Amino acid sequence: MKRLLVLAITLVLTQTVVAQDDPVIMTIDNKEITKSEFLQIYLKNNDDPKYDKASLDEYMELFKKFKLKVAEAEAMGYDTIPKLVRELNGYTKQLANPYLVDSTKIEELVEEAYYRTANEVRASHILVQVTQNALPADTLAAYNRIMALRKRVLNGEEFAAVASGPGGSEDPSAKTNNGDLGYFTAFQMVYPFEDMAYNTEKGEVSMPFRTRFGYHIIYVADKRPARGSMESAHIFVSARSGEPEDAIESSRKKADEIYSLLENGGKFEELVKKYSDDPSSVNKEGKLPPFGTGTTTRMLPAFEDAAFGIANDGEYTAPIQTDYGFHIIKRNKWHPVPDFDAMRPSLEKRVAKDSRSKQTQKSFVGKLKKEYKFKDKSKKGLKWFYENVDTSFYKDPTISGIKKDKPMFILDKMKYTQRDFAMFLQTNYRGIRKGGEIRPMIDDQYKKWEEKSILGYEESKLADKYPAYRALVTEYHDGILLYEIMSDMVWNKAMKDTTGLKEFHAANSSKFRWNKRYDADIFDCNSKAVAEEVYAILTSDSADSMNIVDIVQQVNTDSELNTRHRNGKFDVEKSSFVKGMDLKVGVNEVYEIDGKYFVARVAEILPPAEKEFGEAKGAVTSDYQGYLEEEWLKELRAKHKIVVKEDVLYSLGK
Repeated sequence: MKRLLVLAITLVLTQTVVAQDDPVIMTIDNKEITKSEFLQIYLKNNDDPKYDKASLDEYMELFKKFKLKVAEAEAMGYDTIPKLVRELNGYTKQLANPYLVDSTKIEELVEEAYYRTANEVRASHILVQVTQNALPADTLAAYNRIMALRKRVLNGEEFAAVASGPGGSEDPSAKTNNGDLGYFTAFQMVYPFEDMAYNTEKGEVSMPFRTRFGYHIIYVADKRPARGSMESAHIFVSARSGEPEDAIESSRKKADEIYSLLENGGKFEELVKKYSDDPSSVNKEGKLPPFGTGTTTRMLPAFEDAAFGIANDGEYTAPIQTDYGFHIIKRNKWHPVPDFDAMRPSLEKRVAKDSRSKQTQKSFVGKLKKEYKFKDKSKKGLKWFYENVDTSFYKDPTISGIKKDKPMFILDKMKYTQRDFAMFLQTNYRGIRKGGEIRPMIDDQYKKWEEKSILGYEESKLADKYPAYRALVTEYHDGILLYEIMSDMVWNKAMKDTTGLKEFHAANSSKFRWNKRYDADIFDCNSKAVAEEVYAILTSDSADSMNIVDIVQQVNTDSELNTRHRNGKFDVEKSSFVKGMDLKVGVNEVYEIDGKYFVARVAEILPPAEKEFGEAKGAVTSDYQGYLEEEWLKELRAKHKIVVKEDVLYSLGK
């Protein structure tokens, strides 16, 4: 199932395989699929493609299942469901963006992005929220308010106090961070915000500017060369802010003890395995995702500052505290910011997909005008709008009095008319500034409509111009339909069919079994001596009167690292600390596994047994989904006709 989803959904902008001789490799319900289409998908989903008969046959079976499901989705009308049509249209717009820019202007933006990647800025901001489609009166009110806040700062009030105080910033985080966003580089903020931050001098407050969130002013606190990126690891002791002080102090002591072990020759990786509370890194020697310049990962400022403060690879910090607990951070490898040539390919891709690429659209529209022999007819056409647009215009669905066929401009011999522009106005403009000038508003909207119309026309031709674009749109189309029909016919169906699940469990109960398990208390000890102390306590006359907390506290009197307790039913095949052990009911002798010492007090030995439905429901649901899928595929094979041209299939790679 997962391979089929990858087949449909994993999409990368790559050059489409185009062949002059492009024979049909398969038909489904007489719909042709060419050799190049199949080969493109095959290469995209195989890092090491093989062209022997067995490999091609195996992949063709996956491809046939995939195409059967898409064909059924189309037959059932999934491609006309409004929600899915909107989703596909949204993806199509995103895919089109890289093709709707002037590539000659991209270089300037790429160089700008590199400079900003190599240099960080630290800024604070104040936000006054206003929607993009706000009425002019609301927009003016927001602007006046941000100007008033800026004036307070210029008159001597602290920026942080204005941001976090009454009537200040409407960014919710300002209450805790005083508007301070820390250091950032290119692509980490919306482009207008980034642009203003880099174009404002250190120590200065910007003029108000607008993003999709509203109006901002920025105070630039610092600019510095970027610190590069970091590969690191940590030993983590959990202690969330808000916990009782004695619990935090206990965690602090534990972290200090671990640090002491490190300082006395302990191996970082072994201490991670023994003591770290981070489940995501404990089995990876404490390694964390790379963070810093050019990465998508950002750590807490205290963590980043400590990590970048380490002088050399292989060295580590003393415990540092964050809101989550205590960290001992090891610097595995520091990477400086790469040079421009090394970063150029990734920057080009990011710029092309980023909102900053819209800057190039104006010049691109100019080129399209020449290509499609644009003729401007707007001078006379706009006159009607200057004279007739008022509040009643937006309430007139028929737009009475307009000459619907009168052209405003002609593009590639196609007329774009007064009525087209009037409908754009009614759909896209929200209100008229009372008492204001109509003409500037009309002119502004006309420019937007003209640009949108020209780009829209070019977008409609992209599939014919660019095979790579056409292939990507097809893959998104198929992936969306596949996900939706699989949800309806398999995944959700299985989860909702309680009766079917129970019947499937009853018919296949031998597949859903418990291994042998121990219902036990397990004490994980850091030395044999500690394990023997635990064993002595558990076998003493006073053991029955002591609870687990008492035992752990007694053993951990001088160190929080001495022992850790687990309680539950432990599978002998899946729980590493009992695997391979022949334990008995009662307190068992000290035993060693992988250099760690354990004491087990077994309450009951549970023999292998079939799982009840409630115990096996997750596994039953997964298997039942597989069963439903196979039964459904049998129906699809009978319903849809597939013909594979084996001579074409086996010619791949030749």
